[in-house]
Amino acid sequence: MQNIKIKKLLIGTNNKGKLKEIRNLLPKYIVTFSPSDFNLKSPKENGKTFKENSLIKSRFFSKKSNLVCLADDSGLEIDILKKKPGIYSARWGGKNLDFNKAIERVYKELKKKNKNWKEKKVKARFICALSISNFKKKKVVCVQSKIEGHISNKPKGKNGFGYDPIFIPIKKKLTFGQMKPSEKYKIDHRYKAFKKIKKFL
Repeated sequence: MQNIKIKKLLIGTNNKGKLKEIRNLLPKYIVTFSPSDFNLKSPKENGKTFKENSLIKSRFFSKKSNLVCLADDSGLEIDILKKKPGIYSARWGGKNLDFNKAIERVYKELKKKNKNWKEKKVKARFICALSISNFKKKKVVCVQSKIEGHISNKPKGKNGFGYDPIFIPIKKKLTFGQMKPSEKYKIDHRYKAFKKIKKFL
């Protein structure tokens, strides 16, 4: 018989794309909630790493909701941009978190670094830190994973969210934006992190 540890879980994100992806990774027996169910806004993310920001969110939302919280902090690192946008990936989209603007900024920064960047394979990776906080028991777990790849010379595909249309994973020809969600979920940074953390659920 399956050992069911958590029956109710708050997914600590107000990003609809992330919310959907995490829900698809979770076992079906877990009843999930989002911060909007409790009218909760996201806390200020002032950590210096993905792990720190993930923990800020999971601790905050667990305390506010009295539920166990699973929170994600993830982003895109581009080597020739000194690993930017990194933890500021969402913020590159401005106040409204417009990822079309964020992608435009990525291309602008790449052009500043190298006018011929489109002729090269610009190395990049997606990183995901996942944490679980149980405020009642004062328990915290945090893991991190990544997927290597490179930047597409133009946005491709309408699937996924965020920077998915410009990221081509290693050994693949399609961007995450072009892949079927079921294909992306099997290889991406969030799935790899989830494999590490699922034993705590």
